[in-house]
Amino acid sequence: MTIKTANISDLDIIEKITQQTISEIYPQYYSFGAVEFFIQHHNTTNIKSDIKAGNVYIEYDDMNNAVGTVTVKENEICRLFVLPNQQGKGYGTKLIEFAENSILDKYDKIILDASLPAKRIYLKRHYKQTEYHIIETQNGDKLCYDVMEKNITK
Repeated sequence: MTIKTANISDLDIIEKITQQTISEIYPQYYSFGAVEFFIQHHNTTNIKSDIKAGNVYIEYDDMNNAVGTVTVKENEICRLFVLPNQQGKGYGTKLIEFAENSILDKYDKIILDASLPAKRIYLKRHYKQTEYHIIETQNGDKLCYDVMEKNITK
């Protein structure tokens, strides 16, 4: 497994990982309107901007196939996705550890927005829920998520 900083040439694969994960996993947890909200929120413009800022990382398996991505902005973990057919193989754990270590070089607190599919993973890693949000989507469906934090004493 290798994690590298994404380049603009990686935009298509990062979009594929993001959109495929949302499209296949999120309907198991969220209504149609909420899934559409996630898809539109993680759009080309937002991903491209984060790549240009040097905030996006891409994970490769041992065969050099892209399997996951994470975005790190200051002390926040964003847009962490692993392809559905690659989940359960440790790729997500490696991405979380990478992101946490990157943040802890400069900060003593990590913040993230946890979707329902990921919340259990973050709780196991000792993140604490600090806020709960509900967003009404275009067709009246509700999207629920938690803001979570992990404090580290150095």
